[in-house]
Amino acid sequence: MVFHDQPDPKEREFDRSLRPGSFAEFVGQQQIRDNLGIAIQAARGRREPLDHVLLCGPPGLGKTTLAHLIAAGMGTDLVITSGPALGAPKDLAGTLTRLQRDQVLFIDEIHRLPKVLEEYLYSAMEDHAIDVVLDPGPSGRSVRLGVQPFTLVGATTREGLLTAAFRSRFGIVERLEPYPTTDIEQILLRAAVRLQVTLEPAAAHLCAERSRGTPRMALRILRRVRDLAQVQQKPAIDAGTAQQGLERLRIDALGLEEVDRKLLRALIQRGDAVGLKTLAAMVDEAEDTLEDVLEPHLIRCGLLARTPRGRVATAAAYRHLGLPEPPGPRPGELPFAP
Repeated sequence: MVFHDQPDPKEREFDRSLRPGSFAEFVGQQQIRDNLGIAIQAARGRREPLDHVLLCGPPGLGKTTLAHLIAAGMGTDLVITSGPALGAPKDLAGTLTRLQRDQVLFIDEIHRLPKVLEEYLYSAMEDHAIDVVLDPGPSGRSVRLGVQPFTLVGATTREGLLTAAFRSRFGIVERLEPYPTTDIEQILLRAAVRLQVTLEPAAAHLCAERSRGTPRMALRILRRVRDLAQVQQKPAIDAGTAQQGLERLRIDALGLEEVDRKLLRALIQRGDAVGLKTLAAMVDEAEDTLEDVLEPHLIRCGLLARTPRGRVATAAAYRHLGLPEPPGPRPGELPFAP
């Protein structure tokens, strides 16, 4: 079972039902919540739209949830779209011209927005107007359309892919980090109350430890463990049930799933540094999935290293998989110098 960036519709509906309704209910990311709260209060006091906001960070940390909370804090609706969905200028022009004053436009995966559309956003974000080309070609005509003052909230897992000119137009830039285990425990316990199930603290701690610090993954683990407890007719989700559920999901003590272990075994079997394209073909996964979903956690755990030559498995990866370490320094690693 692999938890990718884009959950299926049923999973999205499940996550939505557990979404906090206010900043007070949002657990974790304290500094970001405080900064956004102050900015929203100040903007409402001036009766102005909030500065444009860029939310960066790995998948599943709550960027979409924060966009909903920003719109709620501003007392307006949230208009949702995504970078891949905006393929032509007419798509973006239609979305922008339909916005009402002070509305919040949320663009998910904004790094995948075609570069030509960024120019439309430049003028819309700063001048509240867009230039629409009526007749293409040397004798083409364009008309300037006004856009109501609005707030753009962009979410990205790849901040480095945004151009400097585009990024500089966001007045608020916040980076979300993986959650500590204690915060994930609170999220799980609150979710259990909403789901009307009893989750014992020891079970919540066990599930939180293996969720990679990601609320989205933690909530899906909770859903699977809840199913197991229901089928076994247990009145509460205890540590034993949680352990059994995690074993069925093949999630180990470091939060690694089978695809993570497959990736490490592929690196170990190759025995040399491997490029991204080659590694994606070896484990039959998309390159974006490797870079955005799998590799960050493996790097944090010290199991994988990126070198100028490619990806390599570290000595810790050998130990985690119970394999004998090869003699000498690992490919791409410098020998120890006393």
